[in-house]
Amino acid sequence: MAPYSLKIALRYFFSKSSQTVINRINGFAFFMVVVATASLFVVLSAFGGLKDFGLSFSESFDPDYEIQPQRGKFFHVSDSTLSKLTTFRGIIAAAPQIEEKVFLSYNEKNQVAYLKAVDQNYTTVVPLEDLITLGDWLSFDGADVVLGFGLAGNLGVGVYDYTTFLNLTVPKKKKQSLLNQNPFNQVSSIVVGLYQINEELDKKFVFSRLELAQNLLELDPQQYSSLVLKTDPSITQEELSEALVPLFDTPIKIVSRAEQNAALYKMLNVEHLAIYFIFSLVMLIALFNVVGALIMMILDKQKQMKILLSIGATPQKIHSIFFLLGILICSIGGLIGLVIGSVLVLVQYHFPFIYVPGTSLSYPVLFQVENLLIVMATLMVLGLLSTAWATRGLDRKMMDYTG
Repeated sequence: MAPYSLKIALRYFFSKSSQTVINRINGFAFFMVVVATASLFVVLSAFGGLKDFGLSFSESFDPDYEIQPQRGKFFHVSDSTLSKLTTFRGIIAAAPQIEEKVFLSYNEKNQVAYLKAVDQNYTTVVPLEDLITLGDWLSFDGADVVLGFGLAGNLGVGVYDYTTFLNLTVPKKKKQSLLNQNPFNQVSSIVVGLYQINEELDKKFVFSRLELAQNLLELDPQQYSSLVLKTDPSITQEELSEALVPLFDTPIKIVSRAEQNAALYKMLNVEHLAIYFIFSLVMLIALFNVVGALIMMILDKQKQMKILLSIGATPQKIHSIFFLLGILICSIGGLIGLVIGSVLVLVQYHFPFIYVPGTSLSYPVLFQVENLLIVMATLMVLGLLSTAWATRGLDRKMMDYTG
């Protein structure tokens, strides 16, 4: 059976006061709790959608894991070692790659970019051929390359333009004799395709076959920058490290997708935390209305409190009535706010009604139970603090009445 303090708190919550101004204050406080809760959940869901949408580009471009040398830019990997990788549990596909900064020149236009040289197995790890929006993927036969749309726009490069070649230039690494004073290696190439992912990546990479990069950079045939892996989602980074480290003669490290984009993930996490704190502050401001409503209720119910004291109620029980009333306002208002916020998010997800300005792209949202728990926990913690502050010293005042 519920204690009488809870019964009285429920009665105060659902009944109206004889004074209209008290009813309006209580109604406004409850309304603000609903709005603040719904707003925090909708904003977290919207940011989650934006985060998921933004990471989808990098996830379509970056491998699940990458094996890199602990020291230096390059390491030797034998063909037998490379073939053994796919025999390990959880590794679906593996491919070598070479990545190095190069200087691009085309028709008197210049641009610094990163050369990413790959073999024919690369697309089994990263389906980059699906991102080609103009032209074709690498033929792996000759000096053909694939650029991002940003690089192509800056250089004015066209696809299959045989009248002017795209030149890739890097400094020579080996000592030069007096008869050969040219300090650079250069190779001429034909652009056969353009990829499009996002503005940053479209201006960063140029793809070629492995042999072109090895000749340009003066590398051995089995010398690579890293090995990219496509793995089963169930396998962990620790399990991969334990299985693969003994396979290599040189020290290696296993780098996850999040570690490959550490700056991006850190930025998104900081933004997520900032948004959470900003709207938590908005919720705290909304709870000031609950504090005001409780104070007004205490003043309005003084006569009833004296009656309760006269029939045997303790000051602590009087205090608990109004404390429970504040918790009821926060909890019931929070649940209604979460229901409204969930409906808005689910409707936007299944039947979009808000679009990114200037496009036909629906604004991305992501419904997560985690956000429901975060919002409710935040509301209850702040609500408990606000209610405790509003009802502080009430039991001592009741003792004065009894005295």
